Amino acid sequence: MKKLKMGLIGGGTGSFIGKVHHMAALLDNQIELVCGAFSHDPEVSRQSGTLYGLPGNRVYDSYTAMISEEKKLPPDIRMDFVSIVTPNNVHFMPARMALENGFHVVCDKPMTFSLQEAVDLEKTVKTTGLIFALTHTYIGYPMVKEARHRVKSGQLGKIRKVLVEYRQGWLSAAVEKTGNKQAAWRMDPARAGISCTMGDVGTHAANLAEYITGLTITQVCADLTAFVPDRPLDDDGSVLLRFSNGAKGILTASQICTGEENALAIRIYGEKGGLEWHQMEPNSLLLKWPDRQQETVRTGAGKLSEAAAAHTRVPAGHPEGYIEAFANLYRNFAFAVNRYKAGKQPDPLYDFPGAQEGLRGMLFLEKVVESSSGMEKWVDVKKVRTADRC
Repeated sequence: MKKLKMGLIGGGTGSFIGKVHHMAALLDNQIELVCGAFSHDPEVSRQSGTLYGLPGNRVYDSYTAMISEEKKLPPDIRMDFVSIVTPNNVHFMPARMALENGFHVVCDKPMTFSLQEAVDLEKTVKTTGLIFALTHTYIGYPMVKEARHRVKSGQLGKIRKVLVEYRQGWLSAAVEKTGNKQAAWRMDPARAGISCTMGDVGTHAANLAEYITGLTITQVCADLTAFVPDRPLDDDGSVLLRFSNGAKGILTASQICTGEENALAIRIYGEKGGLEWHQMEPNSLLLKWPDRQQETVRTGAGKLSEAAAAHTRVPAGHPEGYIEAFANLYRNFAFAVNRYKAGKQPDPLYDFPGAQEGLRGMLFLEKVVESSSGMEKWVDVKKVRTADRC
């Protein structure tokens, strides 16, 4: 099986997430970076291409040039897929162009700048039949797979309560005004969209809650705030949730929790038991019972579910970290692309978020902003209206 050839859109000098995508994609030796359009500035793109070790003729001034020129190359040379690691306003157009020209796509989250773009892109993915992956990284952790298995197998009983939070502190001060490139675009409505924090980390929390429980969020009651003066977008948010089976929940997303690092955590409670997982202690899954002591299930130790075992990389006692979880998404995406080439459907054991999850995330985000800014207490998140699909 030949390595898949990757083209990178974004990820130039100063990019954080571009480097992460690159490391994760290469970890399993199934993917190689062959070309890129690393910045809207041609000079920065060329400089970045040199740092990535690419020949000058495979470094492009724009994503449109890259997609057009790569399509002209022989199949054994041109890229197989693109990874899009740009600000939110430059997700939709390169993703759609890549799909329409026969290239598979990996896209950073949130999937698009707006809900309408998400509707259109999801339709394009369906029409082309190509493989599309969205990097909601945290479902790549083995213990998240184990948590999903425990819920799906009925061990917790009917789910009643979901508490999910994503706390960071890096936006506690107005760092977007001091040259912080990552903060600047996230606080710019022209590049980030309708939300900063809820779009940046709140969508991760919502995706994690739906993935582990297998439920969908049907209604939200939200309160978004910009605590730091003069910010046009939120830096903190709290959302009451209602789920498809009648369960209730609370989602907290904040980037002004001073001193916090990357505190993503989830607690789920059913009629028979509960579970708890923390991203900063990812090897441990806590199981809680009414009639016996709490259990700690560890990555790589004892008998795990097939899904958790399939996403465990190292022996027990060795941390399964962020890059490994990210790499699990890329590995699973590579499996799916190779099965596509062989005329086969993806193996559900090696799953990853796709366009449906991307559309769900954008619908959640729009309804949270609508709830926070409007007069209605509860706003439905059940489906995309027919008018939205026009």
